[in-house]
Amino acid sequence: MNTVFEPSYLAIYNSGELERRAKALEARLAACDICPRECGVNRLKGERSFCHSAYLTIVSSACAHHGEEPVLSGRRGSGTIFFGNCNMRCVFCQNFQISQEWQAQQANEIDTKALAGEMLGLQNQGCHNINFVSPSHFAPQIVRAVLEAVPMGLRVPLVYNTGGYDSLKTIKELDGIIDIYLPDLRYSSDEHGKRYSQAPDYVSQSRAAIREMFRQVGNLVTDKNGIAQKGLIVRHLILPNGLAGSRESLTWLAQEISPEVTVSIMSQYYPTYRATGISPLSRKITRLEYSEVVDVVNRLGLENGWLQEMDSSENYLPDFERDGHPFEPVVNPPEK
Repeated sequence: MNTVFEPSYLAIYNSGELERRAKALEARLAACDICPRECGVNRLKGERSFCHSAYLTIVSSACAHHGEEPVLSGRRGSGTIFFGNCNMRCVFCQNFQISQEWQAQQANEIDTKALAGEMLGLQNQGCHNINFVSPSHFAPQIVRAVLEAVPMGLRVPLVYNTGGYDSLKTIKELDGIIDIYLPDLRYSSDEHGKRYSQAPDYVSQSRAAIREMFRQVGNLVTDKNGIAQKGLIVRHLILPNGLAGSRESLTWLAQEISPEVTVSIMSQYYPTYRATGISPLSRKITRLEYSEVVDVVNRLGLENGWLQEMDSSENYLPDFERDGHPFEPVVNPPEK
């Protein structure tokens, strides 16, 4: 017998737990420890530190995105909310217009009621899910917005689409709220995390967060149409010159998380932002580098997920200064 999908946040909303979580997370903004940086500033009073964000959320774009993994985009698109600013400083960030140019992003500040409205608008467009991109510094506001959106009819799965530099304490508070976790596993070297993303403890923080994400939602579950309902999808971007540490990261996933974990291996790296002036990152990946990672995936038996084709590097470049949708139509989405 087919059962109607019900996102997990409805149960904790009805029990009152969702409101408790929202209050607990918001209280932590008074001496902010929401991400691993634990800057300690009072964002409730407008103070800003590394992420340049106070209490109000920054929504740089909200759209039906057809370039995500097939289980997320489906036919009607993933309801993607791109948050401005970031708790990382990746020198190769393709979203640098909104993640790093923080002065311009203050014009995009909205309150949680407006964020709830954005979520409902995307649901009403028919999007399969609500996809929070770069949410790590706005987790309390997201939970508050979900609390406000549920009585207005929010019913689709929530996707936490993160660079992976997340606080374990914060991820634990999202248990039962987030249906689908979509973290990056960007580096296997803290030295590289520090040098290229200003995240000196990236490896331990991202791995602890991913372990907790998997504990909460497990392996990917899809409906009869192949649309994601719940589970973990780990993205891994191949970087030139082996800077991503692909072999070590993917081995860790297979051995410490699950050999059935769903992975999205991304070949779309394109030197942009500051990477054009940094020699190890100033070129696209080679076919040999791509093939070596594919060999690792096959040897580890990671059979669930997607491998982008080699010609993907220029198909996923956004322009957040463009009117309307920040992405051109995707020519070659990831193939299973």
